Amino acid sequence: MAFCLSFARHMGLKEDRRGWTMSQRHGYRMVAWTRMPGSCVFLSLTLIVIQGRGDVELAKDDRYEWKTGQWGRCMGEDCGPGGMQTRSVWCVHAEGWAAAVSSCPLADMPQQQRRCFRECDLQRELFEWETSEWGACTLTPGGPQPAECVMAQHGVQWRSVRCMRTSDRSAVMERVCEFLSRRPAEEQACLIPCPRPCIVSDFSAWSACSASCGVGLQHRTRAVLAAPVYGGAGCPNLTQTRPCEHPRPCPGSEGEYRYSLKVGPWTECRLPHHKQMWLSGRTTLDFSADSGERNSVQRQARSPHHTQHHHQHQRHLSPKALDIEIGYQTRQVRCMRSDGKNSMLSLCTQDSTPVTFQACVMPRDCETSEWSPWNLCSKSCRALDLSPGYRTRTRSLKQVPIGGGKECPGLEDKEACNIIGDLLPECPRYMWKSTDWGDCQIQPLLSTHDRRHGNLSLLCGGGIRTRETYCVQVPGDAKEVTRPVNKRMCPTNMPPAAQPCSILCPQDCLLSPWSSWGSCLYDDCLEPQGRKGFRQRTRYVLREPAGMTQGCPHLVESMACEDPVCFHWVVSSTQPCEATEGKCGAGSQAQMVRCVDSEGEAMPNERCQDDPPPSLGPCEVPCPGDCVLGAWSSWSPCSHSCSSRNSDGRQSRTRAILAPPGQGGKHCPPASTLEDWRPCNQHPCIVFYWEASPWGPCTEDPSASDPNVTSSLDSPPTCAVGIQTRKVSCVKMNVGPVIPKRCPESSRPGATRTCLLPCRRDCMVTAFSEWTPCPSGCQPVNSTVTTQSRYRIITQRSANGGQECPDTLHEERECEALPVCPTYRWKTHKWHQCTLVPDSVQQGLTGVGESCGRGLEIRGVACVGEDDELANVTECLQWAGAMPPRARPCWVPCKDDCTLSSWAKFTDCADCGGWRTRKRTLTGRSKKQPKCQRSELYPLVETEPCPCTDFRAQPWGNWSSCVLPESRGWRAQREPQECSQGLQHRAIACTDRDGRLLDPALCGGSGYVEEVCHVPCPLDCKLSDWSAWSACSAPCGSGVKVRSKWLREKPFNGGRPCPKLDLKNQVYEAVPCYSECSEYTWAPELWSACAVNMVDTPSSCGEGVQSRKVRCVRKDDESPTGDTVDSSLCDPEEAPPSAQTCFVPCPEDCVMSQWSQWSSCPSPCEQTVVRTRQRQTLRLSQTGSACPEESQSDRCVLNSTCFNYRYNLSDWSTCLLSESAICGQGVKVRQLDCVRSDGEVVELSVCGELLLPAEWQLTMACVVDCPVNCLLSEWTPWSSCSVTCGFQGEMVRTRGVMQQAHEQGRPCPSQLSQTKPCPIRPCYTWLLGDWSSCWVEGAQCGEGVRERNLTCVVHGGDPLDVASARAVGAEKCEDRLRRAEGRELQLPCSVPCPGDCHLTEWSPWSSCQLTCLNGRSFETTGQQARSRAVVIQVPENQDSCPQQVFETRPCKDGRCHSYEWRTSGWKGNERAVWCQRSDGVNVTGGCVPQEMPTTMRHCYPPCTKPFSHCTQRGVCGCEAGYTEVMTAHGFLDYCTRTPGLDNNKADVKISSGRFKPGTSHIQEFFHEWSLKPVGPDGRVKMWVYGLTAGGFALIVLVIALSFLLCKTPVQSKSSSPPQKPLTLAYDGDVDM
Repeated sequence: MAFCLSFARHMGLKEDRRGWTMSQRHGYRMVAWTRMPGSCVFLSLTLIVIQGRGDVELAKDDRYEWKTGQWGRCMGEDCGPGGMQTRSVWCVHAEGWAAAVSSCPLADMPQQQRRCFRECDLQRELFEWETSEWGACTLTPGGPQPAECVMAQHGVQWRSVRCMRTSDRSAVMERVCEFLSRRPAEEQACLIPCPRPCIVSDFSAWSACSASCGVGLQHRTRAVLAAPVYGGAGCPNLTQTRPCEHPRPCPGSEGEYRYSLKVGPWTECRLPHHKQMWLSGRTTLDFSADSGERNSVQRQARSPHHTQHHHQHQRHLSPKALDIEIGYQTRQVRCMRSDGKNSMLSLCTQDSTPVTFQACVMPRDCETSEWSPWNLCSKSCRALDLSPGYRTRTRSLKQVPIGGGKECPGLEDKEACNIIGDLLPECPRYMWKSTDWGDCQIQPLLSTHDRRHGNLSLLCGGGIRTRETYCVQVPGDAKEVTRPVNKRMCPTNMPPAAQPCSILCPQDCLLSPWSSWGSCLYDDCLEPQGRKGFRQRTRYVLREPAGMTQGCPHLVESMACEDPVCFHWVVSSTQPCEATEGKCGAGSQAQMVRCVDSEGEAMPNERCQDDPPPSLGPCEVPCPGDCVLGAWSSWSPCSHSCSSRNSDGRQSRTRAILAPPGQGGKHCPPASTLEDWRPCNQHPCIVFYWEASPWGPCTEDPSASDPNVTSSLDSPPTCAVGIQTRKVSCVKMNVGPVIPKRCPESSRPGATRTCLLPCRRDCMVTAFSEWTPCPSGCQPVNSTVTTQSRYRIITQRSANGGQECPDTLHEERECEALPVCPTYRWKTHKWHQCTLVPDSVQQGLTGVGESCGRGLEIRGVACVGEDDELANVTECLQWAGAMPPRARPCWVPCKDDCTLSSWAKFTDCADCGGWRTRKRTLTGRSKKQPKCQRSELYPLVETEPCPCTDFRAQPWGNWSSCVLPESRGWRAQREPQECSQGLQHRAIACTDRDGRLLDPALCGGSGYVEEVCHVPCPLDCKLSDWSAWSACSAPCGSGVKVRSKWLREKPFNGGRPCPKLDLKNQVYEAVPCYSECSEYTWAPELWSACAVNMVDTPSSCGEGVQSRKVRCVRKDDESPTGDTVDSSLCDPEEAPPSAQTCFVPCPEDCVMSQWSQWSSCPSPCEQTVVRTRQRQTLRLSQTGSACPEESQSDRCVLNSTCFNYRYNLSDWSTCLLSESAICGQGVKVRQLDCVRSDGEVVELSVCGELLLPAEWQLTMACVVDCPVNCLLSEWTPWSSCSVTCGFQGEMVRTRGVMQQAHEQGRPCPSQLSQTKPCPIRPCYTWLLGDWSSCWVEGAQCGEGVRERNLTCVVHGGDPLDVASARAVGAEKCEDRLRRAEGRELQLPCSVPCPGDCHLTEWSPWSSCQLTCLNGRSFETTGQQARSRAVVIQVPENQDSCPQQVFETRPCKDGRCHSYEWRTSGWKGNERAVWCQRSDGVNVTGGCVPQEMPTTMRHCYPPCTKPFSHCTQRGVCGCEAGYTEVMTAHGFLDYCTRTPGLDNNKADVKISSGRFKPGTSHIQEFFHEWSLKPVGPDGRVKMWVYGLTAGGFALIVLVIALSFLLCKTPVQSKSSSPPQKPLTLAYDGDVDM
């Protein structure tokens, strides 16, 4: 059947109550069998057939499947449903080998984790796994069968496992136990060990001789270390005995035998035959005051009614108070002869007869009440797991066990309930809730230095805000109000309590520069009215203001003007002048006109109100010889933008004389007519603009309300659309408001706008939490009144006129008055008369003389309350400690007993730490009795130490952590106090003069020594203020400007770390900058008249020179009256020429106009393109010669006549913040430059005019991480003391990290927990002493007892430290049960009589030994053994000896032992051989007998050669240090010294030839030092070859040296070799 089980499991079958079930594996079908006798054969055959088919199918198609291990132990921090179980999952091939995970279908992969219920301590006691015994170990099927059993063979054994309820041992679902603990293994490897014999230790030393004279016996014993198992040989005799003879013969006067009194064991306590009546009465001792005679012995008859009469007097006692029965015990007394035979008792009892009877208390078992009803089940709801609940019931004690009666059973019972719980309501679930985020604050992000020196009111940018998290029960009903509960009810993933935030930084309104003043226009050009108009200039908003109540200033300024013109006619182009008659003279020229607006944009002609200019304008074509004038220039800019009292605006235009007149030609006009002036901008310089006040508050606008607007938590909620208004007025520059019509109505800003009204938000608070529990049970007398509290949390603050928050968030009230703890006590009564053994018993026993001696006296003990009413025994056991003794030994004096007086009073104490005494005396006949004079039996003086109140207090242990004053932490918007003045504590040990530990209250104070301590504050990294910005790195275009900070103080004590510094301990900030290109430009004036200078003949025509003035001015001030600046500010390479050559045509020459501008080259520049310019013929030549060309062309040359332009994009800057921000939202910028192809940076507008694509984003939002300090929770309350007494107690409090430090924030401190010592209180415990030697009362041998003391000691927390324990009064330990852990004070034993054949005491338990294979054990439980050997004292008693015994017990933490034979050195041809265990213990029986080495050696022929010996192989060999030289027949010839084994040359011996016997030591010494080239074996020695080689090398060396020294040197006649050029590397040194 074992093979069937193994085979079935190997094939994937599992056994349940229904039978065998085969799971679908490798495509098998589901098969089921019923497990019946005889079905194993059918099962095996069926599996073989299926397996064969499966093999065929699997060979065609490789299959993979998932394998899973067992579920592991449920792990979790707390008990309950929050645990997690894991198991191993792997992929295997159908043939059994492991494969990659990807080979199996991932969709079918079993789960590796699952939720589980981690058992609680109470639930673990309700259910348990029940396992059967392991079955027999069977050989593994198919395993190799060894021919010879060496150690053990592998096998397999099985057992059944099921889940049981501990209360009634009924089976439940296995899943219930799986939640509580891991399922035990059902199968395990085992060993079928080889038969192991009994293993015993070595013999002990021989004992002393049993006889003090004459012939006796000696013995020695050994112990069993391992019992025989698996059919091994039994244990050998554990005792060896040998005769011994004492040197002193026995004198003839001594008898042949010795006699000893031997007592047997006491019988069980029993009552007399007539329980209801004492037949012969009882001898009692009357100590009553009315007794006629002191210490008189009264013998009285006692009826059963006497007990009832006694109870009537003690009416307060319960019926059980005196329910103690006194019985008796007897024992046998024999006189033993030394040969083990009984003798007459008189031979042993000479002085007194031993006691054979004694009174005893009849045993009474513990009695309990009936069980109380079951209380409510702990599981009252349905959870997600199958964890059961439990319920309990109790019972109370009715009778405490006495006289060794049966101990009390458990008073509390526990059983499972609601295991499935399908009908129970669902358990409540809990979730985290949080309040609204608080206001954003930046102050917590600042360092201490910044807080002191910065203006905190101007801070903006990134900050941090906090909120409070609380745990609530998930409401089952929508109407249910959630209230905060204990945070431990919620899962561990608490929502964050801190979050980064941002405060908008105030930004000023950024405006563009003012534009130039425009033309005089009507306010509404489409509807012109009157003759008044306005000239305006504008600017636009580059950046809207943020975080400011003040908006942007006005964007339009205007000045009143006269005769406004919105549209006018302009001549767009003209044709060359054509003479009316002939080729010169008066003529006309065609011109094109169009209607344009003030910006020059073409408009419909009907917009221009004036008449258009004529299409043909008059002109004149100069005739030959006439004066030729140039065209009028454009009007110059107006000199003033407006007119004032001191200045008026004017503008001019000029024309030049191109050619002087000839003879008879038309003369040139006077010079004054070549310049024309006209007034401009004649309106006064009075500027008006519209000024708008800030927008007012948003007020309700019922007509625009929108009820659909909702609110969110992240943005201000809005409920309706409102309206805002502002005041708009016309303001005269530098004067104030004026009437509105002075400002143009078209530029008037709006006075109203719509706005969104924020919702009215009421304050929201949670419901009050449950009241904190009040103490249950009772309260001691004069205790303080306890209180309970509850709280609620504000989840939303009120805003916008909403309902305010309540003032009361915390309520406290007194708990209901608890009943005062009951006062129970044990009420004891007088001891009754001493009860002796009844006369009926004494009469049949030996040694009865009179009714006196030892007895028992009893008293009533009852449990009473405050009013002395009877109470349950359980109450007193709980509140008053152990029950006082109800019976004690007593003594009824006999007539021959010693009588003593009462003890006198103790003497007075002289000083603290002294002693006091008291005395008593012998009375009557006792003064003359010798036995009464023995002070050890009847002490007459008693001493005791004087009570002392001189206590000593001394500090103990280490100082505690420095405890700072309490702080509210982050919830009160303050950081936890990390540095300040605090207190550290050290415990005080209060002791008396003898070093006994006392309560610390006796030494006064709180039990602590307090000392002021200081926790140093963390010092943050301190940097200097920012330096000034450097100049822009680029004079034109984009560059960077830099500022820096440098290190002032390094961080200390966990302060804020420094940012990353460079080698100079500086940190830099670089921002992009832009320098205007050509901020200053050259402003050339008009060319002067061409001056012709002829040295020889003055002439008015020909080549001359003309000049002009070139000034350096600001680019925005190019007017003729502009201020001139230093010419070094302008680019000298771009300076226009101030002089040039010119040509004045002569009267007979052809006159041409000025060249027009060159046509533009294409962009990008194409060098194949030609540019052109034109001019016109103004006057024909008189000689008729041809005029010069009217057009010129030139090729476009890159970087000369044409340029390419491109954009250059800089890198992104760092994230730039506002000056008032330290982190948060910022912006990154980059610059765009327009670069010419020759590398020159030009105005950005140049690239814009060329319409170059500029699609890059020049600004980008960014975030600078805030330096968040570590946020800690509040300190938890101090924990309770780790121990209730002793030196090692300490209290702990902890805090958690709510927010880790970020960036340069202050890191979290390392101290997250603090400890404080507990007050040192004394520990009291019962200490058991050592067992005494076996003591037999009243006899020399027989059955006796070993005793040990039970002492109440005080210690410092380690009861095992006996050295520090001090004995104190037993009352200190009264509240601790003496019989705890079954500790007894008496142990039965026996003392052998002389001549008895007896067993020794039990040997100590052997070490725990496992059954192992190759040093590895397959067991978890080992075996220990101990034994008792037989000791024979006289040979005559051998037949009556008991058998030696041994016993075993299971043990843990066993070891594997191996055994091997050990041998000593040979002594002659003999040596010792023994078996030794691997731990060094010599044993008998552990080694393999077949491998035992021989103890004797035999060689033939005998080994007679020097330094030879007989080896284990039975042949002669040499000793260590010598080498064998054998003969041709294989026999030892002689032994030679092995060379090189010793460095001392004096000890080296080299043998040569055969050993010659008879040589002296001196001859042998010189003989062995002689150098012989040939060894004893006839071969040349190695040193001969070495010496030969060395000599040859020496000869060659000598020849070579002689040749070199004697050779004459030859002078070289050849020239020196050519020198290589020397290459020097110049390193910048001037000296080179």
